[in-house]
Amino acid sequence: MKPLAALFTLISIAFAEGPYAVMPTEFAAQSAVGASPLLFRDGTSVKTTEDWQRRRQEILKEWHAIMGEWPPIIEKPKIEVLETITRGNGITQRKIRVEIAPGQSGEGYLLFPKVAGKRPAVFVPFYEPETSTGQGGKPMRDFAWQLTQRGFVTLSIGSPGGDARKPVLSAGAQCQPLSYLGYICANMWHALASLPEVDATRIGITGHSYGGKWSLFGSCLWEKYACAVWSDPGIVFDEARHSINYQEPWYLGLDPKLTRKPGLVREDSPRTGAYKVLIEKGHDLQELHALMAPRPFLVSGGAEDPPKRWLSLKHAIAVNRILGHTDRVAMTNRELHDPNELSNEAICRFFEYWLKP
Repeated sequence: MKPLAALFTLISIAFAEGPYAVMPTEFAAQSAVGASPLLFRDGTSVKTTEDWQRRRQEILKEWHAIMGEWPPIIEKPKIEVLETITRGNGITQRKIRVEIAPGQSGEGYLLFPKVAGKRPAVFVPFYEPETSTGQGGKPMRDFAWQLTQRGFVTLSIGSPGGDARKPVLSAGAQCQPLSYLGYICANMWHALASLPEVDATRIGITGHSYGGKWSLFGSCLWEKYACAVWSDPGIVFDEARHSINYQEPWYLGLDPKLTRKPGLVREDSPRTGAYKVLIEKGHDLQELHALMAPRPFLVSGGAEDPPKRWLSLKHAIAVNRILGHTDRVAMTNRELHDPNELSNEAICRFFEYWLKP
């Protein structure tokens, strides 16, 4: 059997046990890393489904209070079709201008497979939408194009304002840029749900790297996404890694009084903004992972999210166990940050498993 075919066979075997939800034995006996989201702020423990709903609201309230509240959700975003073409396999591509926030729009693409009836859909945010739709010369990052070929409607957009390091927030928005990206995800869920071709109960979200952070915050903070895949965003705060840079002002470190020098946290470039407060108060991203429960998610891990991240994912597994599920937290791993054929196959199969009837 050829190596790649053998690896795809392993993917099929993984699905027999639940899609990539089998923790490697070496981590199963180790303790979880980070504070448990199953503890209320007063120290009491979550023991029931009802307890978890109260704790979930407590986590959301704390994070929004630190990051800044969202503007009002747009339940019917305006979508203007700029151009319609037909691409390979009968896929219809609409170039659009979509309302992403009050008074703010962005250009992107809707891709429709040649399939009848209501279809599942996936939102794919990235630096710009051409890469996601297979028009940017980076084939391993063309998540929307690959998913549409498998029967999904996809929506792809880019950074608000066009520059990820200088995000443009709508007038009056007071939240951190990464939280604002999560807010855009809520509006784009509504954009997809409004389409007659889409089944609103089967909308997922995915992104790579910057898009992985974007989709992580969007899916965790907006509970209507049915499932999510985060490709190597850095799923915990890790100040030893250059690419796990949540401290930057274009993510969580925006501070009106001080703009830090880009790069690792150090004496001449300290923590700032909401990131500083989150660290000081002992928060970490396992709290957001827990907000996904019982919705399934896959960490498509690379250089920033190696197998040891299972020790952080144990918290989300524990939350799901209280809710009666054992297969909702999953991870695959590759050596490099870049996606590859195998990791992309896993992403597509994950969405097929959870979003297709």
